[in-house]
Amino acid sequence: MTTTRMEAPRRRLGRLALVSGAALALFAALPMSSASAAASGTFYYESATAGSQRIVDPPLHQCMTLFHATGASNQTNATARVYFDGNCEREWGSLQPGQYSNNFGAKLYSVQFGS
Repeated sequence: MTTTRMEAPRRRLGRLALVSGAALALFAALPMSSASAAASGTFYYESATAGSQRIVDPPLHQCMTLFHATGASNQTNATARVYFDGNCEREWGSLQPGQYSNNFGAKLYSVQFGS
């Protein structure tokens, strides 16, 4: 007489569910992608129209408006690229973490953080 066992498929299904659950938990615990990350620190700048301004923990790789910046101090952990226009297209140059400049030659209108 042959006996058919049904427990083996149930065990496999249980193990598959356990492994899938563990993989999902691991995936959920991973940090978000760097595209949504932010620099740590503060970017200070002097505005010809609004006085002293600051941007705290700025997002990476996003163009941000400056209000007629005449000087800036990058106290973040990311490179700050500053621009003559409001669209982050006409680059003046960059300020490395800890770097300051008030010699732009013109007012700056945007900044973008990250390399």
